[in-house]
Amino acid sequence: MRSWLPSSPAGRSTLSCRLEHRPSSPRRRRHQPSPIVFPLASDPVGEGLVASLAHPGGNVTGLSNQQPDLAGKRLEILRDILPVFRQLAVLSNANNPTAKLSVDEVLPAASKLGIEVIRLDVKRPEDIAPAVGSLNGRAQALYVVGDPMTADNQIQINTLALVARLPTMHGSRGYVETGGFVSYGPDFSDLFRRCGDYINKILKGAKPADLPVEEPTKVELVVNLKTAKTLGLTISQTFLMRADAVIE
Repeated sequence: MRSWLPSSPAGRSTLSCRLEHRPSSPRRRRHQPSPIVFPLASDPVGEGLVASLAHPGGNVTGLSNQQPDLAGKRLEILRDILPVFRQLAVLSNANNPTAKLSVDEVLPAASKLGIEVIRLDVKRPEDIAPAVGSLNGRAQALYVVGDPMTADNQIQINTLALVARLPTMHGSRGYVETGGFVSYGPDFSDLFRRCGDYINKILKGAKPADLPVEEPTKVELVVNLKTAKTLGLTISQTFLMRADAVIE
């Protein structure tokens, strides 16, 4: 768990902005005395962080990164770039319920576009290389579901994808900055800034239970041209003009 904000003086409750990789129980979070503002949550209700988006309840509120809802758009972006796109490999952490939600969003979106999905459900970092290696040319792209395990192993994933000549799609720009091909997702720096706005409201007397969970207002498209060149892909000027950031 990461927490930003110093502890309050003795005798006072604390307020924190938290990103938890191994969270405590939902019930414990909702009912603890110190307010918590979360900057990133894919499914705040499903994860048990809040009772509902409009009325969080308890002592927790924050921002949803709305990751699963963007799956269809990501597939459309790949279809716009790739000359052939009929099979998609989806790499996800089978131990993470939130990652499963993201996969569940990809499946109908792919079906709608006539794209076959090859699931690579891994449970440990050691499973990643064999999973990608098992494709043997059966996919034209690799969709990486973001979570702590894939984030910790993103360089390995991007390297394996390049060796297999698989363009990768990611949910945040950090993966692209370490060699991934393209990402489309919320601007995390903006979400953390807005987390600070929530903290300011609470310090001025607002109750977390009365602050609705908000969704991203900034979504960014990032492409790595160096990776595209390595993969032998030509990116049109029209697409580059759509991108919010181009890594060269």
